[in-house]
Amino acid sequence: MTVSGKVDWFNGRPSMVHPDYMVRATEAENLPLVEPIYPLTAGLSARILRKAVEAALSRIPDFPEWIEEALMQKQGFHSARDCFLALHDPRDETDLDPQAPARRRLAYDEFLAGQLSLSLVRQRLRKVAGIPVHATGNLSKPVLAALPFSLTGSQTVAIAEVLKDMAGTERMLRLLQGDVGSGKTAVALMSMLAAVEAGGQAVLMAPTEILARQHFATLSKMAAPAGVTIDVLTGRTKGRERDAILERIASGETQIVIGTHALFQDTVVYNNLLLAVVDEQHRFGVHQRLRLTAKGISPHMLVMTATPIPRTLVLAAFGDMDVSKLTEKPAGRKPIQTVTVSTERTGEIVARLRTALAEGKKAYWICPLVEESEASDLMSVDERFQSLDKQFGPNVGLVHGRMNGAEKDAVMLAFKNGDIRLLVATTVVEVGVDVPDATIMVIEHAERFGLAQLHQLRGRVGRGDEASTCILLYKGPLSENGRARLSILR
Repeated sequence: MTVSGKVDWFNGRPSMVHPDYMVRATEAENLPLVEPIYPLTAGLSARILRKAVEAALSRIPDFPEWIEEALMQKQGFHSARDCFLALHDPRDETDLDPQAPARRRLAYDEFLAGQLSLSLVRQRLRKVAGIPVHATGNLSKPVLAALPFSLTGSQTVAIAEVLKDMAGTERMLRLLQGDVGSGKTAVALMSMLAAVEAGGQAVLMAPTEILARQHFATLSKMAAPAGVTIDVLTGRTKGRERDAILERIASGETQIVIGTHALFQDTVVYNNLLLAVVDEQHRFGVHQRLRLTAKGISPHMLVMTATPIPRTLVLAAFGDMDVSKLTEKPAGRKPIQTVTVSTERTGEIVARLRTALAEGKKAYWICPLVEESEASDLMSVDERFQSLDKQFGPNVGLVHGRMNGAEKDAVMLAFKNGDIRLLVATTVVEVGVDVPDATIMVIEHAERFGLAQLHQLRGRVGRGDEASTCILLYKGPLSENGRARLSILR
């Protein structure tokens, strides 16, 4: 007999508990030399999956070729059918190489399919005629005059690009990219005021409740000189209050609406929606944009993101959008100093915090988890809160995703007003929370966060005119990936 399968050591001897193949020695030639291993799930054995794959492979049709002959020859590509067969029945090392022609051909097809579907989406979205919006300046002039700061050069350029797009007959689809604190909100407000000046309405959609309410607070203050009617609508708006807001939106009395996904539910009817501003692109994809279009509403769209997206990715993922970039920080902002510290030195950090809080400073302390679980040695946010609470007492507040909206808002408000000086939180504060006088950010288990997330979290400090610090606490030893991530951020 010849057997083939995984060999383990047992009592000092090699043993094979479950052979994959058992054949007579005379038929050993028929055994596959290379055997693909597929990821499995409970209840699914390699043999059953292999049978299913083989059955599928035997049914692959000969597709008519979609790649042009010249490219096929230049790249050494085979037909799609041959590539699938080679992928699942590799013969030797060369077939397994990521650069093998079969793999390269299938990767090429994936990219091609992505680009084709994007251009189809682009055609559908682009072909929508927009309602030309002509800004008069009646509302934006008094607002600009009252702003406590003057716009940066790139803000002025971005506003001009937006207004030019909105004045055209095709609807605007623009991505506004700007680092945290570069003043995207002011650009959004000017765009929204233009829609109101043209006799229409604008919506601003935020990814979370906290954020929507915060935008509402910021924008109400900024837009006050123009006397614009602004409402906020989230999943938490219920009953009579909700009905009253829906009525104001439908009648056109509300000129700017700020909210969460609730803004695009079927119950919301707009009087004349001319502009939709979406905050944080990665949570609002092409599907939602198409759904809006399907409702028969095709407002101009401005999408704001703080995540630094490379140009190539912008083209691939948001290929249906034009891009405006904010490249400067408003005057007076100081850079954020970033340091990496091992968790063994947490005591030193706490001691430094004590000094800072005594000087009247404000700080965030971010943790990755809500509760301690047996399996992980990560510090939970509750536990960290308990330990800091013992040290600093009533100066410490706690915010995490399991709390209800009203509780979260109350703690955030206390932090903003200075009743709380140290805010212990999970990543709920990641996007857009604005406490300009917070100058210290401690991120515990920083190695557990993605780059975009760390970048967002760090952007919560350095929003005022004081120098800020971001401390990345990591637990060693770091993986190569984790080390690279922290050093890129630093």
